[in-house]
Amino acid sequence: MKNLLLIRHAKSSWEDPMLSDQERPLNKRGKKDAPAMGRLLKEKNLPADLIVCSPAKRAFKTAKLIAEEMGYPKKRIEVREEIYEQGLDALIELIGKLEDSLDRVFLIGHNPELTDLANRLTGAGIENVPTCGIVSIEFPLSHWKDCALKGGKLALFERPAKQKVDTFHEEELPDADIIGT
Repeated sequence: MKNLLLIRHAKSSWEDPMLSDQERPLNKRGKKDAPAMGRLLKEKNLPADLIVCSPAKRAFKTAKLIAEEMGYPKKRIEVREEIYEQGLDALIELIGKLEDSLDRVFLIGHNPELTDLANRLTGAGIENVPTCGIVSIEFPLSHWKDCALKGGKLALFERPAKQKVDTFHEEELPDADIIGT
């Protein structure tokens, strides 16, 4: 059984328009959401055998914050160029080349590629993987190259906003905050 977790980087800052896209840091919300999602993964007992991420500053910081919450050594985070703006085929190729000794891999990157990859591998029809959203895909297979070709089953779709809302009961929220009432 192989398990791939696609994690979109946490919310980034647009405060400094002079920074390149790759250099944009996390904003305040991103710095809160990434550790929270790391704690969620730890609570769900989903430890990583490997974390690979985009070289973009916001993706690497997201990876470090999640790793810290899960007790994953930050030194073992692999930065892979093919995760940053290289397209869907580059991600599929990366997955197919993962070592078969790894059972659970976190891939931390960007949209639209992560949403497209989630849909290609699961057929789930996910409209958007939001910032710091997590899509877990399970493959009843032994080789990553087969996972990249055959696809798997959507096992989990979590997002920071869902975690915050789920901590309240609907009747505790003011009417203005309840959509559709």
